[in-house]
Amino acid sequence: MKPTDAATSGPAPQDRALIGGAWRGALDGRVIEVRNPATDELIARVPRMGATEATQAVDAAAKAFPAWKALPGAERSKVLRRFFDLMVRDEMRLARLMTLEEGKPLSEARGEITYAAGFVEWSAEEAKRVYGETIPAPSPDKRILILRQPVGVTVAITPWNFPAAMITRKLAPALATGCTMIVKPASATPLTALALAELAVEAGVPAGVVNVITGDAREIADSLLADARVRAVSFTGSTEVGKALMAKAARHVTKIELELGGHAPVLVFDDADLEVAVAGVVASKFRNAGQTCICANRIYVQAGIYERFAEALGLAVMSLRVGNGLDEGVQIGPLIDDAGMAKVEAHVADAVAQGARIRVGGYRLAAPAPLADRFFEPTVIEGITSAMLINNEETFGPIAPLIRFESEAEAIAMANDTPYGLAAYFFTRDASRLMRVAEALEYGIVGANDGAPSIPQAPFGGMKESGLGREGGKYAMDLFLETKYVSWALEPTK
Repeated sequence: MKPTDAATSGPAPQDRALIGGAWRGALDGRVIEVRNPATDELIARVPRMGATEATQAVDAAAKAFPAWKALPGAERSKVLRRFFDLMVRDEMRLARLMTLEEGKPLSEARGEITYAAGFVEWSAEEAKRVYGETIPAPSPDKRILILRQPVGVTVAITPWNFPAAMITRKLAPALATGCTMIVKPASATPLTALALAELAVEAGVPAGVVNVITGDAREIADSLLADARVRAVSFTGSTEVGKALMAKAARHVTKIELELGGHAPVLVFDDADLEVAVAGVVASKFRNAGQTCICANRIYVQAGIYERFAEALGLAVMSLRVGNGLDEGVQIGPLIDDAGMAKVEAHVADAVAQGARIRVGGYRLAAPAPLADRFFEPTVIEGITSAMLINNEETFGPIAPLIRFESEAEAIAMANDTPYGLAAYFFTRDASRLMRVAEALEYGIVGANDGAPSIPQAPFGGMKESGLGREGGKYAMDLFLETKYVSWALEPTK
């Protein structure tokens, strides 16, 4: 790889995205304003690109693909390793940028950068291990070879709630296998994506191998999926949008990986360690103010431990500090926007109207200036029934609904009674129960006595309407590789 092959180095200018190694704006000059959800302060403008720019990004990625594919895996590994090192170097800068645009507490943002960098580090190693196979032939005059080759141009469409990790979880394995990629970040949080693109350029990723375009999500996605040169798409977001993308991918039989909505149950059994269970529920439920796809949404507690658990959880929740994520000691930041606040309030109001009881919190906080009106008190709510919205929809807010149960079979049945199957959690000290419940839960990710199971080396993904495919570890490589069978007939010995 020659220095002239790399994209233009240096920081991204304001209101610019990255296409084919060049930092540029939208063709028509339109921009999207990016605001801090904690204060409503305008922090940046990025291009409002559309179909034309999306096609140009595919042009650039297609042009860059042959040379990147031909580069030995060990060389791609070195580039990814430099990318990882740069992310570690700039951890605090990236974390502060993330908190500014997304709102999560700075400590959580730093944790996400570490997590995101982990995907790059892991993929750097996997780049050296894209193995083929030989299979015993049915006759002595044949050899059977299995090749694994990069699919080509790929696309990542990512959400706002994890603006770094959801990119590197897709981008790093794509680059490791020899694919090129177009990243479309969420319009609410594009700055982290652009900062990561800067570091990829600095690490030596050639022009066109990584492209980041910002703008109209529907127009860009429609254009990308209509282009036959795009051979794989990885999407994280809502189930509704995922289904629409899946239908559009059918046009060219484009490979697609979907990490979609969740409605995670937590089962706390009578024999659970109370302290471990409370800490695990708080870690799962209140991270990023409850705005995660794998956070606890339905908390089932067995009758024998219910009162002690509810009291301990209430005390733990009352101690959580709410505020601007940049302030020292803040544990709960703002909701991302007014629509997010409206949904949280609607879920709480619906539950209370149907007889639920607020144990802790339950209201929007009156935020002093200059803070925006997007802070909701961490809440514990009891008396949840199957008819309530909060029992059937993903809330995406700091609300912990408690539901009492009697038996293991009852808890498993309620936990599985949903079209979603992304993540589930349970707490028990009974080894036999641990295995029974882990096997019975219809979820792609199960935390057993663990409220924070996500790690870069493990497969991440859901069952049922929570998605297709897996990201993370060696499993992340599958989307970006085609398997080719070569049957080789040998010439007879003369």
